Amino acid sequence: MIFKNCTFYNEFFEKEFGDIEIENGIIKQIGIIDGEGKDMSDLILIPGFVDVHIHGCGGGDVSDADTESLDKITVELAKHGVTSFCPTSMTLGSNRLLDIVKTITNYKTCGAKVAGINLEGPFIAMSKKGAQNAEYVRAGSIEEFDCLWNASDKKIKLITIAPEAFDSREFIEYAGKKCTVAIGHSAANADECKYAVNNGIRHATHLFNAMTPMTHREAGIVGTVLDDKKVMCELICDGGHICPTVLRNAFAILGEDRAVVVSDSMRGAGLGEGEFELGGQQVYVEKDGKYAVLADGTIAASITNIHTEFNNLIRFGIDFKTALKACTINPAKAINEDDKIGSIRTGKCADFVFLDENLDIKEVYIDGILA
Repeated sequence: MIFKNCTFYNEFFEKEFGDIEIENGIIKQIGIIDGEGKDMSDLILIPGFVDVHIHGCGGGDVSDADTESLDKITVELAKHGVTSFCPTSMTLGSNRLLDIVKTITNYKTCGAKVAGINLEGPFIAMSKKGAQNAEYVRAGSIEEFDCLWNASDKKIKLITIAPEAFDSREFIEYAGKKCTVAIGHSAANADECKYAVNNGIRHATHLFNAMTPMTHREAGIVGTVLDDKKVMCELICDGGHICPTVLRNAFAILGEDRAVVVSDSMRGAGLGEGEFELGGQQVYVEKDGKYAVLADGTIAASITNIHTEFNNLIRFGIDFKTALKACTINPAKAINEDDKIGSIRTGKCADFVFLDENLDIKEVYIDGILA
C-alpha cells in the first residue's frame, strides 16, 4: 500500500512532503514513489499517539481483568488516534494484580496495540495514595515484582513506587534492570527523591499530582525531577489536573525530549457524566467535569484522551513540535519501545493519524490497517 502526496512529520519531527509505502504493517520506504496509491492531499500525517498511563475508557477498565473490558478500551483509543498504550493497573491485592497481568499478556487486540504493562503501585505512600485503595497499599517486594514480571512474559514496562515508603534501593536497582521505575504517589522530600534517582528512578508519574510540591525552600519531588535530565515526566494535560500556566512552565524546563503526555483516564472517559468504579472505589463524573472525583472531591482520574490533550497543548501555547513529541516519541522512549513506535521512519510500525487543518482526526491506521 502507498500513501501518496503526504504532508507528514518525519523522524526528526520536521514537516516533509512525499509518499509512504507500507508492507506487512511496516514502513518500507519514504520519498517520491512510483505506482498508484491512496491520495492523502490536504491532510496532515502524524505518528500514532502513545499512552503509557491509562486505566480505562469507553466503559472498560484494565483492573476488570477481562478481555471484554480490554476490547472496549482498545476500540475507544483507536477512535482517538492512540495506536499503542500501556494498560495500567491500580493498587490492588496480589492475586488480583496477577490476574490483570495474565489477562493483558494473553490479550489479542481489536484496536490499539498493547505496548506493555504499567503497574501504578501497589508500593506507594499511604499519605499520597490519592484515589488508590488504602487497603492494598504495601511495602515494595522484589518477590512480588518477580511474580508479576514472570507472569507478564517480560511485558511490564513501568512500575510506580514511593521510594521513601520502604527500603527501596535494592528494589529500584533490581526492577530497573527489567523495566522503567517511576516515582509517584510519594511523600519523598528532595534528598530522598535525589537518592532514588541516583539508584535508578527514571520516570515521574503524573508530575505535580500525588507528590511533594516544589517550593522556594524545598524542591520536593517536583523540583528535583524537573532539575534532573535523566528523568522523564508524565503530564496530564486536561486543563484540570495541571493549570495551563504551570504546564507552560513545566514544558519550558522539560523541553522537547522529557515531557510525556498521559491520559491517566478511567472507564468513564468518553461516556459523559455518571457514577463509575475505579480500583474498588466509587468515582463520579459531573456534567462538564474535567475529571473524575471520589465522594469527598479528591481527584480520582482523568476522562480525557491524548488527542484532546494534544489539541489542549496547542491551545495553551505549546509549540506543535514539542506537543507532538510529548504525545508520541517521548512516551515510546519512556518504555523503550521507540525502535518500533512513536515516529515515522522506515522500518517502524505504520501507525498513522491523518488530521485535517483543524487537527481533527480523519483516519487512523494501526500497522497499516485502517482502524
